[in-house]
Amino acid sequence: MAADTLSRTLSALADPTRRAILAHLSQGTATVKELAAPFDLSPPSISKHLKVLERAELIERGREAQWRPCSLRPEPLREVADWIERFRELWEANFRGLDAPLDTLEAQPPEKDDG
Repeated sequence: MAADTLSRTLSALADPTRRAILAHLSQGTATVKELAAPFDLSPPSISKHLKVLERAELIERGREAQWRPCSLRPEPLREVADWIERFRELWEANFRGLDAPLDTLEAQPPEKDDG
């Protein structure tokens, strides 16, 4: 994934409204009106969010008569997940490195308080 694509995707995901829209679309195609229903936002505001998601290639917008159905495009999400996965592997390796010292501490008997 090119850095600009990754940046565009992460930027789109940074907004909670856009994440909620993607969560809704994970259940299937929806109209703009259906996507706007849970939010107290003007139609132009919802439209701006959808344009950001569309530019990040996270959604597709179709045209059926007067309807503009939206659907999720999961490919950019998979690319972000793959990028993050590399860091998860690093974190897990670091945590595994802590296991031996922690096991040693747990195996030691507790110190007695002579006080």
